[in-house]
Amino acid sequence: MSEIQCEIAANAGMIIQRVVLNSRPGKNGVPVAENFRLEQSTISDMIQVGQVRVRTMYLSVDPYMRCRMNEDTGSDYLLPWQLSEVADGGGIGVVEESKHDNLAKGDFVTSFNWPWQTVAILDGSLLQKLVPQLVNGRLSYFLGAAGITGLTALLGIKEKGHVTVGANQTMVVSGAAGACGSLAGQEMGFDAAINYKKGDVAEQLRELCPGGVDVYFDNVGGDISDTVISQMNQNSHIILCGQISQYNKDVPYPPPLPPDTEKIQKERNITRERFLVLNYMDKQEASVLQLCQWIQEGKLKVRETVVEGLANIGAAFQSMMNGGNIGKQIVSVSK
Repeated sequence: MSEIQCEIAANAGMIIQRVVLNSRPGKNGVPVAENFRLEQSTISDMIQVGQVRVRTMYLSVDPYMRCRMNEDTGSDYLLPWQLSEVADGGGIGVVEESKHDNLAKGDFVTSFNWPWQTVAILDGSLLQKLVPQLVNGRLSYFLGAAGITGLTALLGIKEKGHVTVGANQTMVVSGAAGACGSLAGQEMGFDAAINYKKGDVAEQLRELCPGGVDVYFDNVGGDISDTVISQMNQNSHIILCGQISQYNKDVPYPPPLPPDTEKIQKERNITRERFLVLNYMDKQEASVLQLCQWIQEGKLKVRETVVEGLANIGAAFQSMMNGGNIGKQIVSVSK
């Protein structure tokens, strides 16, 4: 091989696939799979001290990512994705090479800022090592029930629900088939379900909750939330977790309530506090262990919607935003 060929080979690095933001849907637009683009790229085949090379196994697809598709996320803790740059989010992978003291080849690791690509070189200090046995070997659970989603459900209820043992309270969860809602409902125990696509929600809610609603775990906002709030009791509580029905609209977060609903909220002294799990990370370790214990004991039933292949992550995101998932939306990149 000539010197020129050797230099080209040395600079070529490792060929990978990655997904970048191809276009923005616009603040009031509906995201589609084509907003993302799969492309071939390269990364260095050398890693520096403190770094690891990881192979991506699972990626998380979540509603909050819709905000990152805009030029301005409207949030001080979320950065927008840049056009033609790799997207990122929660991810899990396996270490293939390490120059970090606490991580070795074969370790499973996770991060909140995992790039959407097949292989990546990451700073080992920003990764958390995972113990598969804690979730019965189901590593993807660390992105959902035993991860930030499970923490949101558990801590949202504990910190903002004002739930009192023996008080015989009634809790309603919207988006109850989704990643967070399906877990939040299990914290208190589901007694009944309403399919919002069939029948009169207000009428069904009155039948199922004749004594009114004391705690509302709100994942969706919009008309559903207005209906629930209209049936809430005096001094009740709204856990404002998400507003997926409003994410394609150019409104502030949390979005203001319609005047009639706001009047009910004020007259009945209903608290409506935004819940951000990142404010409670001091409780993360103990809470994750609690979630893992419930999973091992079968007390927490975990549902996932898994799409195979990095190339299909845009379609998975579009489907999730349209309610096509049951439980956590996961993309399996490699085994």
